[in-house]
Amino acid sequence: MDLIKSLFISASGLKAQNGRMRIIAENIANASSTAKTPEEEPYRRKIPTFKTQFDRELGAEKVELGPIAEDKSEFESVHMPGHPAADENGYVLQPNVNTLIETTDMREAQRSYEANLNVIESTRRMLQRTIDILRA
Repeated sequence: MDLIKSLFISASGLKAQNGRMRIIAENIANASSTAKTPEEEPYRRKIPTFKTQFDRELGAEKVELGPIAEDKSEFESVHMPGHPAADENGYVLQPNVNTLIETTDMREAQRSYEANLNVIESTRRMLQRTIDILRA
């Protein structure tokens, strides 16, 4: 039944968006994580990706979290001469995490999660109505 397929497809969307939100939360949590020494790099932003997977049992494409990529953008330097990770000029590399972008990405992930949840709730209601009609 196609209604059952929609439940499984939406559930895969929930799982993928949940993974996306976990990665975004990790980025936000590490937005101030500098290196411990001048030779090390600070935290590098992670970028969630998605991939589709054909489910033979369902006969449909499902989405799942793909490989986690690293943002290759440059780090900013901040003058902090007393910091243990400061170079010889007193500059410390900062993570390439922009909390405004992460917050926007989080909102988008939450909306996608909620959209998948709404599909599941609507499908559940339709299935319940179908069962009620068949019982009558």
